[in-house]
Amino acid sequence: MSGTVPSLSVVFMTVTCAISFCLPIFLLLYFRIRKRADILPFFIGCAVMLLFALVIERACYQIILASPAGDVIRGNLWLYACYGGFMAGLFEETGRFLAFKTVLRGRQNKDVNALMYGAGHGGFEAMVLVGIVMINDLVISIMINSGNTAALTNGLSGDALAQVETAVKQLIGNPSSEFLLSGFERIFAITVHIALSVLVWFAAKYRKCLYLYPLAILIHLLVDGVTVLCQGIGASLLLIEVIVGILSVATALIAKLVWKRNTAGSLEDNANTL
Repeated sequence: MSGTVPSLSVVFMTVTCAISFCLPIFLLLYFRIRKRADILPFFIGCAVMLLFALVIERACYQIILASPAGDVIRGNLWLYACYGGFMAGLFEETGRFLAFKTVLRGRQNKDVNALMYGAGHGGFEAMVLVGIVMINDLVISIMINSGNTAALTNGLSGDALAQVETAVKQLIGNPSSEFLLSGFERIFAITVHIALSVLVWFAAKYRKCLYLYPLAILIHLLVDGVTVLCQGIGASLLLIEVIVGILSVATALIAKLVWKRNTAGSLEDNANTL
């Protein structure tokens, strides 16, 4: 394995890593200090993402794909996209709904807590799925550029060696822009998570708004499903992020409309939060 990781790639990895960790912290401080939200919803959002998405959903996902039905699902791109999007929507939105109905039931006097929860839910995903990966990529890139590539593969063989070699080749060969686009993708994803949290918040708070819960599942399915479809047909990463960006803005606008129609009380800071 020869070559070095472009300096611009390292810079963009650093930027994306900073976005993944700093944006959730900024939102936590902003909603707490400027909007007087409670802190607990942020950490409940982190816990729900961990339990419902990274543990329960992944386990069910793997069980189904390992069954005979899994072969059928993987063999059809449209079916695979719908399946993945539906599973993500079902588990994550159900996790939100249950959290709002139970541990956060006593916090429903502040609607801004929905935003705080969304920041935690989406922020935890950003830190775990992108931030930690970027730290790992940065460490490997520094080792490659300092001439210590051999240290990465010492003692490895078989699949483990192949995985490391593939990772090194990707870091060296992938366009630098891909690492930056991952940062923008996290911004869009956190926006979607906050918006969906608003929908499910009011679904849990008001019986008349219960329809917002299945709507959130459908929106989640749409966003994730479209992403999988675009990847499956070989669309460029830039095009995928543009589409995801448009969907995130549309979801935020829906959430803003729901917020204005359902925000409790007459506090000016609540009415003007979104």
